[in-house]
Amino acid sequence: MRIFHLFLPLLWFIAEGEIITLKEMYGEIRTPNFPDLYPSDSEVTWNITVPEGFRIRLYFIHFDLEPSYLCEYDYARVETDEQVLSTFCGRESTDTEQAPGKQVIVSPANFLSLTFRSDFSNEERYTGFDAHYSAVDVDECAEKSDEDMVCDHHCHNYIGGFYCSCRFGYLLHSDNRTCKVECSENLYTQRSGTISSADYPNPYPKSSDCLYRIELEEGFVVNLQFDDNFDIEDHPDVSCPYDFLKIKAGNKEYGPFCGVKSPGRIETGSNSVQILFHSDNSGENGGWKLSYTVTGISCPDLQAPLNGKIDPGPTKYTFKDQAVISCNTGYRVLKDNVEMESFQIECRKDGTWSNQIPKCQKMDLRMS
Repeated sequence: MRIFHLFLPLLWFIAEGEIITLKEMYGEIRTPNFPDLYPSDSEVTWNITVPEGFRIRLYFIHFDLEPSYLCEYDYARVETDEQVLSTFCGRESTDTEQAPGKQVIVSPANFLSLTFRSDFSNEERYTGFDAHYSAVDVDECAEKSDEDMVCDHHCHNYIGGFYCSCRFGYLLHSDNRTCKVECSENLYTQRSGTISSADYPNPYPKSSDCLYRIELEEGFVVNLQFDDNFDIEDHPDVSCPYDFLKIKAGNKEYGPFCGVKSPGRIETGSNSVQILFHSDNSGENGGWKLSYTVTGISCPDLQAPLNGKIDPGPTKYTFKDQAVISCNTGYRVLKDNVEMESFQIECRKDGTWSNQIPKCQKMDLRMS
């Protein structure tokens, strides 16, 4: 039975407790006077800090404190900077619900605080506790989730930390976690081809700025056709603030494009096209793909000369197409006062023919 005195408020007063700082990788913590009886009106706090990349493992090998409802008299309290993890009191043999037993406490970070507090008196003899702590390695790689991945590609754990690496063809960003691609020197000079975001249709790399250039001779024009499967991170209220695709063709600009609606077909009207694709440091979107084709600048239709013909014809002629003018039997091509079997002209880059259509002149049978 606990005895209360007239000076109860004074007897409950406890002076500001002692604070002990522990920075070793392991250690033992005991109540004052252990294994003898611990003093009344006592408060001691042990603040344990280990290096980043570690957590703290704490357990009790002996525990004997005065029992009470909700541990309101004497207690051992384990907490972090932000929350109380456990509060213990009682004896292992008689009060297992509030005594720690074989419970092991692991801190969420590299700091843990253990506070011992005793009130003004004890009805029986209690010896306190004997606790042990040690730093344990955090396996950051094992703790990653799909929503918050530690590394973009590969995660490598070591004691006290981790590091990231990237798949072949990728570069590690300055944040040491994100994998980006080097994609600023992509030049296409063929008359047709396909271009896509890296890893398409899988999520494209983060923190990258990609430039794709299509460069052809003057006289050709580039036409783009985007696949329907188009997925670039967007925002419901702001136009393409995160990732975007822009196209520059001559003095024209198209975009920015983002979201899931494909730009479809774009006839650029230019022989030089730049495609810029930017991605920020977040998101898991599928990207984009396009095919491009080239058409030439058109030249005017040709009309065969009198008593002559054009091969090929009639047809639509574009840049670099050639046409051969020849004459019917008994006639010969006359160009600059020179007779010849046939004459060839070519469609030029400015949409004009390289020469005029020659005439067909009747042959002088006496000279044939």
